[in-house]
Amino acid sequence: MAATPGGVTTSRDDLRHRALPVDWQGWTACAAAAAGFCLCLVGWLMGGGAVSLPWAPTLGLHLSFSLDGLGALYALLATGVGVLVFAYGTSYLSLHLEHGHRRAAERWRFWPWMALFAVAMVGLATAQDLVLLFVFFDVTAICSYYLIGFDRAEREARAAALMALLVTVVSAVALLVAAALLYAAYGTFSIPQLVARAPAGTTTTVAAALLAVAALAKSAQVPLHFWLPRAMAAPTPVSAYLHSAAMVAAGVLVLGRVHPLLARSEAVLSGLLVVGLVSIAVGGMLALRQDRLKQLLAYSTISQYGYVVTLYGIGGATGNGAAAFYVLAHGVAKSALFMTAGAVVMATGQDRLSQLGGLRRRMPVLAVAAGVAAATLAALPFTVGFFKDELFFTAALDAGLLVAGLAVAAAALTFAYIGRFWMLLFLGPARGEPGPAPRLLVAPVVVLAVVAVTGGIVVQPFERLAEDAGSISNASPVSLSLAYHLDARPENLMALAAWGLGGLLLAVPRVADRVSRGLAVAGERLGPERAYTASLRALSRVSAALHDREVRDLRNSVAAVLVPAGGLVGLAFATSPTIGAYTVGRVSGSDWLILPLLGLVAIAALTITRAGARVALVLALSVVGFALAAVYALTSAPDVALVAVLVETMLTLVFLAALARLPRDGPGRGRDSRTVAAAAVTGRPTHRWRDPLAGGIAGLAAFAAVWGFLSQPAQVPGVAAEHIRLTPAAHGGDVVTVIVADFRGLDTLGEITVLIVAVIGVAILLHRGRLW
Repeated sequence: MAATPGGVTTSRDDLRHRALPVDWQGWTACAAAAAGFCLCLVGWLMGGGAVSLPWAPTLGLHLSFSLDGLGALYALLATGVGVLVFAYGTSYLSLHLEHGHRRAAERWRFWPWMALFAVAMVGLATAQDLVLLFVFFDVTAICSYYLIGFDRAEREARAAALMALLVTVVSAVALLVAAALLYAAYGTFSIPQLVARAPAGTTTTVAAALLAVAALAKSAQVPLHFWLPRAMAAPTPVSAYLHSAAMVAAGVLVLGRVHPLLARSEAVLSGLLVVGLVSIAVGGMLALRQDRLKQLLAYSTISQYGYVVTLYGIGGATGNGAAAFYVLAHGVAKSALFMTAGAVVMATGQDRLSQLGGLRRRMPVLAVAAGVAAATLAALPFTVGFFKDELFFTAALDAGLLVAGLAVAAAALTFAYIGRFWMLLFLGPARGEPGPAPRLLVAPVVVLAVVAVTGGIVVQPFERLAEDAGSISNASPVSLSLAYHLDARPENLMALAAWGLGGLLLAVPRVADRVSRGLAVAGERLGPERAYTASLRALSRVSAALHDREVRDLRNSVAAVLVPAGGLVGLAFATSPTIGAYTVGRVSGSDWLILPLLGLVAIAALTITRAGARVALVLALSVVGFALAAVYALTSAPDVALVAVLVETMLTLVFLAALARLPRDGPGRGRDSRTVAAAAVTGRPTHRWRDPLAGGIAGLAAFAAVWGFLSQPAQVPGVAAEHIRLTPAAHGGDVVTVIVADFRGLDTLGEITVLIVAVIGVAILLHRGRLW
């Protein structure tokens, strides 16, 4: 039962059968995803294509996209699953908002992010540049933040959204650092060029390890897996999309894209193999004891993407081809299972296996479709999932008997936890009287079940797509020969052993339950989530302490910016080689006039810091401007000097006019004496050393940076020559005027607007006597 704002009590059945408004935003997103799927499918069938546009040519950055095999697989997965999840979401979101008594207008906080999520995944799938890859990588994290936190009134949702954002975005910095390392060593951000140029070595190994860290965090692999179960606070369409075709898939997509670089380091591949196997075990064991539907499926996702990471760790044609096929089969099954969980919750109002059962009688269609999805994940025959485990077993055999034995245990875990999920939902005695689920919550599951069975009978389209994708990851052609073989080959025997062990775990759950419970307790006490929480609290305390000091007065606020910046410059200076980086030129010609003027600027700047009278303060400030104008004139820039003189004259007059309107006893009068008196009363120090120290640090940092730049200016072509060439076309007499009024006209307009708004604000405050 639910109470409406007017006090009328309504049941879930009432809400389900109420005529809900059509979700036009959702259907628009669904239509766009369908159009994207058709375009990607046609493009792949026609052999793909590529486009490259200049982005930042001086840095070698290009907007490079290619619909190759790997890009086609993930783009088709993101748009194809997107069509079904978005259609599902049009019904689910309406019910979700109705149950929470929220306005339908909140759809605008949902569908734009879902659509951007799909676009970002397609962009990530087809990106051929590391910086471009990083941009789309982070866009998916931003989208997930707003979608996981959609129910912003709930503290759990807000905390889960922040956790997902911090873990995935902070780890993504490793991707950017790797891109910088590779660019410094090989002069390009282009992934195909890096694959051709980068040899095996220390630089490539370090960069590959950093790329792997970013990808593994995004795919929720141990030990950075803890954010994913918490992300189940999101609405079910988000979970279905995030786990099967978007956020979590982005991590293994990056592994597949840069795998030729990873393969040049045996240490990195071994690390992937270990992390993958550990993630399979941890995710699978924790899934065995979960009671909440989405939590079980979340731990299942950790385990299932562990399979893919393991396959990339094995590498070679077999491992890369199997990884691509596994992602495809898992995406079909997992999205269907999440939508099943959402439909059950909407129909029953319960989200725990212990409170559900016997739903096959009231929801037979959903039971059959969910059974096919579960069979796909468990790799049973006549589903596309059967071939994913066959390929997994083949790759494991190539890696050795130990890995092959662990592969059988992994498949048994999958069989056990997904069998438990389906059996406790749909078998056994009925509990409660569930209402009928809306058709749009069942139809997408049925469509995905049909796809899974079709792939289990006619596997060639899936096989070809996986071959094309695996060829990109392997940097050489991959061939898969998928078919049913009724013989005693090792893969078949391994499958039978996995089903037998999985059935035994279902029949005798006590041993597995004890191990799972112990693992959960150890994770709560010593796991990474505890470290994350402790780190976040420590950072919060440090931030609060710094904020308390920063907001005491304006000078503290300025120092909070200048001092850390100066410290970073000093750190760079101390840790970088500086021999020959700083040169001292000869003083000649007009330099003898410029140096005294710069000295006058320094003296005037020091006078400003100590000036007590307002007029002296304004005059000292004007001396700085006029002296710099003279420097411009001596360096052959008379037009700039004239502009500077006019601006300084105007500002000086404005300051004098404003000061004439201010009260005689403003905050600046007698500041030092009052500060000393207050310090004598309160016992606090005056901190007279603070301002010179902050100014000295910032000044030295700026001096070191400017001197270093002028000593060794960047040897790259600038835009000055192009500006000079284009000046006649802009009908201007000098370059500066054309830059200000034409080339950077919008910037100038924005600056003028800001100044006008500031002047109007100050005038209003002066007029109303509220300046102090």
